[in-house]
Amino acid sequence: MAGSDEGRAAERADMVAAQIEARGVRNPHVLRAMRLVPRELFVLPESAEHAYQDIALPIIEGQTISQPLMVAIMLDVLGAAPGGVALEVGAGSGYAAAVFSLIAEEVYTIERHPPLVDYARERIRLLGITNVQIKQGDGTLGWPEHAPYDYILVSAGGPSVPRPLREQLKVGGRLAIPVGPQGDQKLVRVTRLSLTDFHEESFGSVAFVPLIGEEGWKQPEDK
Repeated sequence: MAGSDEGRAAERADMVAAQIEARGVRNPHVLRAMRLVPRELFVLPESAEHAYQDIALPIIEGQTISQPLMVAIMLDVLGAAPGGVALEVGAGSGYAAAVFSLIAEEVYTIERHPPLVDYARERIRLLGITNVQIKQGDGTLGWPEHAPYDYILVSAGGPSVPRPLREQLKVGGRLAIPVGPQGDQKLVRVTRLSLTDFHEESFGSVAFVPLIGEEGWKQPEDK
């Protein structure tokens, strides 16, 4: 049993207090959103009892849902605040997009696995979220139709920061992406200072699945 709604809300509050706020995330908008989104809805039924542990969990298509702390850190690094337009690369089961939807005005998210697109759409629908759009495609190319973006969150690790994502940032916008091969990834924030100038900062080691695509890693069979 996943537990009552009231019990799960208490688990979420405990998760935010002990795993996120106590470990340095202070952005009130991120903390509030993570208290509200039911993570158990975005994991496999057999993992629901572990939804509020600070661990990544398996989802379909051999992918994972990031640990809650990492979702919070990436949104914190972006300086997520009410309003603005966000792009997420790597929708997964839709959890980070659901959290972001309670902060940003609009969230566009791309997933390369068609079954995960359907999976995420259904969960977003179940929660009654209306400001998230999900499409299947190569996330390393972004979603130019809705650019420029105030925020770009990349939930997979690439060899470098994809050029199309840089180009789709609004001036003053921020992009958070893990960069490097698996086992040696760093969380990087890119801030667009002008049409031609960007500032990069590193926020320590992380561990994400590979960012596959034209501007990312090649699929294993293509190597």
